[in-house]
Amino acid sequence: MTARVPRRSASVIDKLYRSLTNVPLWALWVFVVIWTLPTLSLLVNSFRSRDNQRNSGFWRVFGDENPEGFSVFDNYEVVLSTESTNGMLQSLISSLAIAVPSTIIPIAIASFAAYAFAWIDFKGRKPLFIATVALMSIPMQVALIPLLRTYLGGAHLTLPFSNRTLSLVPDLDLAGSTWAVVLSHTGFALPFAIFLLHNYISQLPGELMESARVDGADHFHTYMKLVLPLSVPALASFAIFQFLWTWNDYLIAATMLSGGDPDVIPTTMRIVNLAGDFGRTEHLLTAGAFAQAFVPLVVFFSLQRYFVRGLLAGSVKG
Repeated sequence: MTARVPRRSASVIDKLYRSLTNVPLWALWVFVVIWTLPTLSLLVNSFRSRDNQRNSGFWRVFGDENPEGFSVFDNYEVVLSTESTNGMLQSLISSLAIAVPSTIIPIAIASFAAYAFAWIDFKGRKPLFIATVALMSIPMQVALIPLLRTYLGGAHLTLPFSNRTLSLVPDLDLAGSTWAVVLSHTGFALPFAIFLLHNYISQLPGELMESARVDGADHFHTYMKLVLPLSVPALASFAIFQFLWTWNDYLIAATMLSGGDPDVIPTTMRIVNLAGDFGRTEHLLTAGAFAQAFVPLVVFFSLQRYFVRGLLAGSVKG
């Protein structure tokens, strides 16, 4: 017996589908051009000098009276130089040092936790899973200052009716280091990562898990040999989300690295000061933006074939 979709819902879905499929192709290309026009203008201006960026629009790049108007890679040479005060090469390395661990560590922890919530029957599993997912509703901004104080001096609890102090977290002296940013990103990403991966892993065929148990495999080998290879689409989709988030983050980095070593600041903090005093080097902002966006684009296009599959995984039950 097959399930029937309500007639009214089916008619609404059919009308929506027909309206989308009847959109002419040229209209879609118009939307694409409008959407990419600002990015195109930034790309063209990243190759132009400061005066030409100020005096004429990007569409006049080949008509600039100044023969040096189209300066090709001059702006990028300054931005990527290690000797220039406006160089961003060190900050790009710092961004990688933050984004890569902040992506790998949550995936490793969340995949184990998602498998446990999905296939290991232990006491309090459902309440603990609900409490974990509920952490996604906590605003990140309210936890930044307490986290910074914990990294700076640890967390201590004074016991009531006594003068004793219990150290919950020792003073690790992490404030101003990249590990403070990495641990913060890891903590904020874990609830969503567990939720996303649980939805996928819980929909894997139960016969596979049962056959693995019959063959004598424990949970660790079942996870490593079966669950992990089958979960690549979900892992890749979360990796895209997390990498883009950590690479483009400014708030957490500015909070945790404020007053620290200037050599460890990421590109988001470096671009803020790229325009210089009174905007004298504002023409470098476009080149800096594209230098900063290059790595996320490579990551996205490398993993995009998994993105939709992993994002929709577990959304419906077959």
